[in-house]
Amino acid sequence: MAESPSIKVAPPGGPGGAEPLDRRTIVLGLVVVAGTVMAILDTTIVNVALETLAHDFSTDLSTIQWVITGYMLAMGTVIPLTGWAVDRFGGRRVWMTSIVLFVIGSALSGAAWNIGSLIVFRVVQGLGGGMLMPTGMAILTMAAGPHRLGRIMSVIGVPMLLGPVLGPVLGGWLVEDVDWRWIFFVNLPVGALALTLAWWKIPHDHGEHTAPGLDLRGLMLLPPGFVLLIYGLSTASSNGGFGEPATIAWLVAGVVLVGLFALHSLNRRERALIDVRLFADRTFATASVAVFFVGIALMGSMLLIPLYYQTARGEGAFTAGLLLAPQGLGAATAMPLAGVITDRFGAGRIVPVGITLLVAGTVPFAMVGADTSYWLLGSTLFVRGLGLGCTMMPTMSAALTTLSRAMVSRASSTLNIIVQLGGSVGTALLAVILSRQISDRIPQAAGGGGAGVGEIPDRVREQLAPKLADAFGSTFWVALVLTAVLILPALLLPRHGARHGAPADAAPPLG
Repeated sequence: MAESPSIKVAPPGGPGGAEPLDRRTIVLGLVVVAGTVMAILDTTIVNVALETLAHDFSTDLSTIQWVITGYMLAMGTVIPLTGWAVDRFGGRRVWMTSIVLFVIGSALSGAAWNIGSLIVFRVVQGLGGGMLMPTGMAILTMAAGPHRLGRIMSVIGVPMLLGPVLGPVLGGWLVEDVDWRWIFFVNLPVGALALTLAWWKIPHDHGEHTAPGLDLRGLMLLPPGFVLLIYGLSTASSNGGFGEPATIAWLVAGVVLVGLFALHSLNRRERALIDVRLFADRTFATASVAVFFVGIALMGSMLLIPLYYQTARGEGAFTAGLLLAPQGLGAATAMPLAGVITDRFGAGRIVPVGITLLVAGTVPFAMVGADTSYWLLGSTLFVRGLGLGCTMMPTMSAALTTLSRAMVSRASSTLNIIVQLGGSVGTALLAVILSRQISDRIPQAAGGGGAGVGEIPDRVREQLAPKLADAFGSTFWVALVLTAVLILPALLLPRHGARHGAPADAAPPLG
């Protein structure tokens, strides 16, 4: 990126790239956080409102689920476009356009008059939200330089881990004490603030856009491929599992399209929507595998843990959200230190520690009962949060440290796609397993699908609680195994500071 009047280039710091983040970089990180927090909150804030929405719009749960699925599909569709858009129009323009689109979708969703309009408006919201995180990561990566990637990723990573905690709490309060429309209207003032800060603080980047023409063939292959994959996963979580012929057909179709895109990308090379040659870099490929499983661990747990509190213990959405808070606090505690360690010594020295904490924090949930102490579970969640804080952003920053500056924007969008897919796999797989575990133990309560677990009458919940807890425990064992698998790619991550592996043309840090 060429130097603009608002950016000063400074030489690298001391050994290991140990120079601290300067005020301008921190402010830029907070500007990006102000925008990304909206999209991240909206991935979870709607979950607690599904029953109210189904009642108000007189529709069934299988239809109302598209309020979430449509949003996720829109995000998955637009993410591959982000790298090209940043290269073509600049990070500042793409960032501000994404905020405007997200805010418009939020306002329309809050004003929806029927279920069809709400689903359509959520898609609009997802199109804006899908570009916010990868664009923000690209802006900060180019600004901070490879020497400080760990620390700047820790700044932007806070809303990624706090969002799934704050979302259910805020959503539960708004639904119970205000009105469900405010789960969307709350984005309007936040969006206005984020847009104002972006106009004020994000540097202009005129005359730096040298991206080739849009890869139309790739656009026809990759986004639809991910849509089919995510749609197939969503049907697996609600229509009987991965063995259903329809689910298999959707997944196979998605894999075929993604495979055709890979061949197309090898031929088109850097002009492709995503350059699959990125995976020839061992560090990037290894970190990508780890990021996929981090997505499974994070989003899978955000499905199971609230459901346990609400279904097996009978807590309301607001209380369940509050009980999740220790995980976010643990993440916020660990992430700043993890960023410094990553920059100085490499992700390979901190991520294995994070995985150990994650596994240790999951074991008590795999042994959970109907009356397990909330204090024990809260302490366990804090440990899980420490593990997530030491795992997610160090892994993502490690993936970018050995890449050239020209590859950063598309690499960061690729990582976000992988996180999205990992989260979808984790959510769908664990939902199917939980549904089967419950139906095996309480067929009349589960109704053969996960959608019915929240409808158990309070008067029989006490009798069913031990069986429900046993079903959740068995599912958590699967989650624990999927988390432990992370140790394999983690051991291959770099064990040296970012400065040692940075290419000569990496983005310079701010001065």
